[in-house]
Amino acid sequence: MTNAPTATATADAGVTSTGGPRRAAAARRDRRSIRIRSVALAMAATVVAVTYQFALVDGVRGYVMDLRARQLAALVVVGAATGVATVMFQTVTHNRILTPGIMGFDALFRLVQTLFVWLLGSAFLLDVDVRVRFVIDTSVMTLFGLLLYRSVLRRTTRDLFVLVLVGIVLGTLFTSLTVFASRLLSPDDYLTLQDLVLTSFNTVDPQLLTITAAVTTAALAATVPLMRQLDVVALGRDSAVTLGIEYRRVVDRTLILVTVLVATSTALVGPMTLIGLIVANLARHLLPTYRHSVLALGSGLIGIVVTVGGQFVAARLLDFTTTLTVCVNLVGGLSFIVMLLREADR
Repeated sequence: MTNAPTATATADAGVTSTGGPRRAAAARRDRRSIRIRSVALAMAATVVAVTYQFALVDGVRGYVMDLRARQLAALVVVGAATGVATVMFQTVTHNRILTPGIMGFDALFRLVQTLFVWLLGSAFLLDVDVRVRFVIDTSVMTLFGLLLYRSVLRRTTRDLFVLVLVGIVLGTLFTSLTVFASRLLSPDDYLTLQDLVLTSFNTVDPQLLTITAAVTTAALAATVPLMRQLDVVALGRDSAVTLGIEYRRVVDRTLILVTVLVATSTALVGPMTLIGLIVANLARHLLPTYRHSVLALGSGLIGIVVTVGGQFVAARLLDFTTTLTVCVNLVGGLSFIVMLLREADR
């Protein structure tokens, strides 16, 4: 009888002593699984891009290859920028169902284009340098994003439904102003407006593509030093400050980069409201890790797969009977409703 407690204590000690190695082995397996999945995503993005460029070529091969190369570059830029921006945005807002598009960026883009046509006329817009219009679009949306984040997100980052309500109100306001201004346009001006606001990867301007690719690359490079700090920011403001992170500075820099990434991609091809919601949450599901360097890379790769693969299906297989935006908004809208209901049940 006297030996029983001793034996039990010895057994417990054995279990405790082996707990550390077991956890270490499990962590190694998890890291190896995440690396394998990251490599698989990179391979999938490569395969989808090659397929888009070279599969089902009809017509004059040289012209088709050049056109597809521009389209592919635009799809890659938009997919990568949207994916990375959404992951970072969700981290600083501390929820996983918000995207920059939901906060009113897309509606603002349509409003800006409508005001341009209304105030300046379609003839002026057709004559003005596309790079000038691109700079104006990007500047207006960047300024809006910074004002929104500083005035709203600093106060309500932890109130999910207030953020959603703010996004809905802003989107409704901008949409109503757009509809009002569009009713004042002549038929010719209205047709010009439709060409400006509809999302299109078919006629990407090479000059705008070059500028957007350069700005996006620079912004993505600027996110790299923030990744380790975002790992801590994800723990919350109090924990981040306790661990020595300059919380407000990191959040401000992150929001600036998010704004630039979203504004440039929107100015290039038009609104893509819910693609970030799909991409970011797929990345978090496939790559269950706290490391933002892995999540951002995975989200960018998934964004490329979704945009390039979706455009290939819509254009090559469905023969333009639908568009990439329609498919993305359908799936993304249903996902948003499901996620919102789950948050309400918690």
